[in-house]
Amino acid sequence: MRVLQNGRQLARAENANIKVVELFSLLHDTQRRNENYDPEHGMRAAQFARTIRGSWFDVTDTEMELLSEALIHHFEGYTDGDVTVRVCWDADRLDLGRVGIEPKPDRLCTVSARDPNILFWANARARYKA
Repeated sequence: MRVLQNGRQLARAENANIKVVELFSLLHDTQRRNENYDPEHGMRAAQFARTIRGSWFDVTDTEMELLSEALIHHFEGYTDGDVTVRVCWDADRLDLGRVGIEPKPDRLCTVSARDPNILFWANARARYKA
């Protein structure tokens, strides 16, 4: 839910597709097998999203492409791409405090996520599970 909250705030600030950001936030780690190292969980999440499209949620083909890209590559550390995809990645990265990692501004994709106030707010919530 922290990633969802991060995503909503960033999507408003960056004018990203809120539907894709919200779906990403809810689906991105659903196929994670462990908390430590699972580089294929994004691909599995994208496959899962395709199987529930139309029954659990409806999106356009373009939105599904953005969602899939965000899910597949969110683990890899990319910083370039469509603004909606970048917001998805930042929403997740701002929650790295949950595993004791402080997000680094140069690894974030959007101006909004690099804002010191946003970084402080998100990191405090992630570290203290608020």
